[in-house]
Amino acid sequence: MSDNLVPEPQSTIFDAVNAVVGNEDEAQAIIANPSLAKDILGNDDASAVKSECCGGHGVQSQDHECACRSDGIELKGVDEIGRATAADVKEALHQVIDPELGIDVIDLGLVYGIEIDELGRAIITMTLTTPACPLTDLIEDECASTLAGLVEEFRIDWTWTPRWTVDKITPEGRDQLAALGFNLDNIPQLVTGG
Repeated sequence: MSDNLVPEPQSTIFDAVNAVVGNEDEAQAIIANPSLAKDILGNDDASAVKSECCGGHGVQSQDHECACRSDGIELKGVDEIGRATAADVKEALHQVIDPELGIDVIDLGLVYGIEIDELGRAIITMTLTTPACPLTDLIEDECASTLAGLVEEFRIDWTWTPRWTVDKITPEGRDQLAALGFNLDNIPQLVTGG
């Protein structure tokens, strides 16, 4: 019997990863970001790993990102316990109100995509009703207030293509605008040339 009450060191996760990879720097990178394992190892079997995406209503494989677009908003995300999903961010963005029209940015059709990267950061692809709109900073501040506590970081990628039209407004947004006195049926439709 040993007089030493401290147990002998056991093998660590790092040791196991390092044994497989054979390079301490690469092993440290994998420990910091496990999704790198498929890139560093070049393992074709990684594409067979399936996980739920977009808040649990779709299935994605490692080599095919989910792009759930039932309402025209592209949602891409990593769904892990304790992390916000793209669907969570979309739901929260209903609280971000366009100050000119009084309707949220989701129902106005201003959000084109939401992606949650492997580190839990939200990347929101969004437009405004016109490129000259002076409300960019105000909407970014509202997004920051709304997403605080839901995601660690977020970024808005502003885009002007495709350009926003009233056709992008959701049925809920149309009802809200109608309640405010707007008649979208009287607005000329966008005419595109072939």
